[in-house]
Amino acid sequence: MPRRPRFCPKNVPAHIIQRGNNRQAIFAAESDLAAYAHWLREAAEKFQVKIHGWVFMTNHVHLLLTPSNDSGITKLIQSLGLRYSRHSNYTYARTGSLSDGRFKSCLVEDHNYLLTCLQYIELNPLRAGMVTDPGHYPWSSYRSHAFGLPVRMLSPHPLYRSLGENPKQRQQAYRQRITQQLDQAVITKIRHYINTGMALGSDKFKAQIHALTN
Repeated sequence: MPRRPRFCPKNVPAHIIQRGNNRQAIFAAESDLAAYAHWLREAAEKFQVKIHGWVFMTNHVHLLLTPSNDSGITKLIQSLGLRYSRHSNYTYARTGSLSDGRFKSCLVEDHNYLLTCLQYIELNPLRAGMVTDPGHYPWSSYRSHAFGLPVRMLSPHPLYRSLGENPKQRQQAYRQRITQQLDQAVITKIRHYINTGMALGSDKFKAQIHALTN
């Protein structure tokens, strides 16, 4: 039986994870990360997907996206995967797809869960022991949210904008928020929902998604 396509409806934020085959490294050099970021931005513009947050780890990536149409995220991931696989295969004399099958996705209720999901994404390098401060990791959206680093592909979510009346206030509020470590129960819940493809949100939100997906 063919697998059902990922359902990422328009105007609903989605937490996306793409892993390397057999958890192998996706990025071997800074130039790989820069190329991936460039093609991610191009694909987001082409397929009309807003990027609210990201982190590029050694063997996987996390993205927080909102599409403007039902097929936007799927097309973005397919286009990005094809371009980056070609780059990696040519650069490192390898063959085949770099990604581990289909991407994982979890729809996220913006009102209650989006900023927590964003915090989970940006704290990945800290949990992995790669840095002692999320601001020391250059390949995430944290420095844009916390310090105003300009990045063309970032579309700050309205909930982030609501943290303050101006950029300085929003950055300060976000830095204060990010210092609050997520409870292990919250981390476990987010991981469970992304692994199972369930909607992360209130019962009302889940009912709305259920109605959309039958």
